[in-house]
Amino acid sequence: MQQNGGAAWKITMDTSPAMMTALYVRDAAGLVGAGEPAISKASPRVHPVDHHHLTAPVGGQEALRIEWENWWRALVKNPHTTDFAVDPGLDPEAFGQFENSPALQRVFQAHYGAALEWVQKRSLEYKKLQSERYVSGVSGILQDMVQDRELELGRSPRNFELSIIELPLCEERAWYLEPDTMIMSHNLLSQPEIFRSYVQPVVELLV
Repeated sequence: MQQNGGAAWKITMDTSPAMMTALYVRDAAGLVGAGEPAISKASPRVHPVDHHHLTAPVGGQEALRIEWENWWRALVKNPHTTDFAVDPGLDPEAFGQFENSPALQRVFQAHYGAALEWVQKRSLEYKKLQSERYVSGVSGILQDMVQDRELELGRSPRNFELSIIELPLCEERAWYLEPDTMIMSHNLLSQPEIFRSYVQPVVELLV
C-alpha cells in the first residue's frame, strides 16, 4: 500500500486480490459488461470458456451474471476483504461462501487453480511496481494535487480519505465511486497527465 496524506486527509493506493479474482472469473465466464461499474477486461486477457454444461441446471448464464454481480457489489464495498477466494490453502471443493450462488460456485470451482495462479502473478507484479514508484517518487503527484488545490482555495483541506484500488486492466482509465473510492488501471500512474485528468477532479471535489 502507498499512502499520501496530511493532518486532515489521506489518499491510499493499493490493489485487491479479491477483486482481481472476481475479474478473472468474470472474463473466464464471458460476462461482458457485468457489474457496476462495468470496468474493462483484465490484463493480461483471460480467454472466455463456455460454461453452459455447468450452469444450465442452476439457471444458466443469466443466473451466473446476477450472482457474479452480487459478489462484485460486495467487493466494491469492501475491496480489502480477506476473501477465501485468494487463500492458497483453501480446499476448492468447499466454497461455502457461494452456497447461495450455485452457478457462480460451479464456475469458480472450475477455474479456481488458474485464477489463483493468475492473481498471485499479478500481485507480485504490483509489488514490483510499488517498489519502482517508491524509488522514483512518482506517487508524489497526489500530494502536489492536494497542495495545488489548497493554494487555489486559500484554506486547508477538509477532512477526507480517498482509496484508489489499482487493478490489472486493459483499458487505461479510472472510475470514481462516490463518496471515497476510485478503481483504476494499475498502469495509469505511469502516465501522469492522464492520471491527473481522472484524479484531479475528484481531489478538487474532496478538498
